[in-house]
Amino acid sequence: MSRPDPVFLATASEIVLRAGAIQLSRRESGFRVDKKGTIDLVTEVDLECERMCRAVIAERFPDHDVLAEELSSGPAERAGSAYRWVFDPLDGTTNYAHGLPIFCSSLALEINGRPEAAAVYDPTRAELFTAERGEGAYVNGTRLRVSTADRLIDSLLVTGFPYDVHQQSADLVGMFGAFLAQARAVRRLGSAALDLCYVAAGRFEAFWEQHLKPWDVAAGALIVTEAGGRVTGMDGSAFDPVAAHLVASNGHVHDPMLDVIRGFRAERARQRTE
Repeated sequence: MSRPDPVFLATASEIVLRAGAIQLSRRESGFRVDKKGTIDLVTEVDLECERMCRAVIAERFPDHDVLAEELSSGPAERAGSAYRWVFDPLDGTTNYAHGLPIFCSSLALEINGRPEAAAVYDPTRAELFTAERGEGAYVNGTRLRVSTADRLIDSLLVTGFPYDVHQQSADLVGMFGAFLAQARAVRRLGSAALDLCYVAAGRFEAFWEQHLKPWDVAAGALIVTEAGGRVTGMDGSAFDPVAAHLVASNGHVHDPMLDVIRGFRAERARQRTE
């Protein structure tokens, strides 16, 4: 398969870098924070970054579709183009609103429904993660490779919680505990895109999360696979960004991760029937 046009990755990188500059600038000047839900926040910065992205794509690729977190009508939004840009203008909004420097912007280009180019930028660490299908994954131009750990007890894992965590706390915390009992340690950073990039970089061995959106994972999943990792649904199914759940790993601990999930769910089902 031929390599995607290099202008696509260049555009993705430019947009996330511009978004990062906006994020840093607005941290100094201040910004308004609104609520989309009880604990689900949106800031002026999310909207400013998304409008910038849409303007760039409209100017350069007017026949391409855009799916983004704040201004899209839904995850299936598509005007009919084979090309769709999937953008998270500010992944880690809650961190950003609280002054915690763990956030990024994330952009992937799908061609006929498959991510082909991706860029994620963390402005506080000046780390630009990029990937093209079949061409590898990089951070600031240095090739990324997943870790070689092959046991959960030697693994550092990461996860995230959805915005309806209050309604699902028993299951979410229960699964967290199941992994905590098997792994070296478990973290929760608050940015799915960075979690995925850190798996690609070998900083984490694996990441799992449910109730995700396509813009949370489209770019990061490609970066993981291009770094030599594996990405599936939490049930082991083929990865689908619309399915809203995934396990991403270095490949070596992937099946043990799925085993923990299956075991936890089986035990929860048994408890509910008693």
